[in-house]
Order: sequence, then C-alpha cells, then structure tokens
Amino acid sequence: MSISLEKGQRISLTKVAPSLVAAFIGVGWDVNVTDTGADFDLDASVFLLGSNEKIVSDKHFIFYNNLVSPDQDQSVKLLGDNRTGEGEGDDEGLIVDLRKIPPEVEKIVITVTIHEADKRKQNFGQVTNAYIRLVDVQTKEEVLRYDLSEDFSVETAVIMAQLYSQEGEWRLNAVGAGYQGGLQSLLNRYS
Repeated sequence: MSISLEKGQRISLTKVAPSLVAAFIGVGWDVNVTDTGADFDLDASVFLLGSNEKIVSDKHFIFYNNLVSPDQDQSVKLLGDNRTGEGEGDDEGLIVDLRKIPPEVEKIVITVTIHEADKRKQNFGQVTNAYIRLVDVQTKEEVLRYDLSEDFSVETAVIMAQLYSQEGEWRLNAVGAGYQGGLQSLLNRYS
C-alpha cells in the first residue's frame, strides 16, 4: 500500500520498505490546454550532492545529455527524455540503486524543469497533476507518492523530492519548491 506524502514531509525508506534496495522513481504531469505556440517539453534532472550541498562533480548532474551517474556501478540512471509528456502514467523515470550510491553522495535531488520555458512563454501554472512516486524495483509495488498541489504560476523549475542519507539509512523529503529561471537556476544553486 502506497503512502501519500504532503509537502515537506520526510520519511525513512527503511521503516516503510525495509527490503528496498533499488527504487524506480517516476515523475508525471499533464499540461493544461493552452496555446503558447509551442509544445511543452518537461525534463527530469537529478543532482547528486556531497556534504557541502553542491554537486560532487559536473558528471554528478544527471539529465537528458548525461543519463547515468559516473560511479562504476552507475547507481543512478535516468531512463531517457520524454519530449511530449503525452499518455498516461509516468512521463519520465529513473532507477536508483541505494546499495551502490557512493559514500561521497549524501543527497539526491530530483527536479523537473520546462525546457526553453521563457522562450516558449511557459510555466508550471500551465501544468497540472504533477507527481513523483517511488516504486520498489523488486516487488514492483509503489511505496510512496507525492502529488504537487501548489499553483506555480511563474516558476519554470520544481524540486520534487530529495533522497538523503541520515544515520546510515535513506530517507525521502517531499520538497515541492518552485523556482524561476528554469534549469539554470538549479544549476546555479547546486554548482
């Protein structure tokens, strides 16, 4: 049975899914029927942060042009780039093998941004039903889900959630924080 999270809620993955070793993290959304003159292209990105809250290296920024983490085990894998978001279910996803995350990575930040949002005059106020969910890869059961309920009328980037290691266990924080400036604003924050 999946647990529905609220904004800001933190939860121990060890407590809710003791046998979890690898997670599929799916993100999804719908676009309101609006005519901005261009299709919407939303992108999931992942920032692998060290203890200083910055990406460990440029290769620790996972996005559509860098689909896997640089560690030998490729512990974090983005599963491609959906350029339209059409259809039911998850629009983009990633696999995180919690057993293989290197020790220098203390936090995994999962974000969604709108590609060329300013040029296309688009923002998250035109996006509905955005969510993030965590599925146990072995059992295929959804463990957690966080549905964004805010109206981000000017924001073009959203931090959906963070996975972080605390006292030897992985936890998830449902963040739901919006930013103006698209992907660049997040790169500035974490670089």
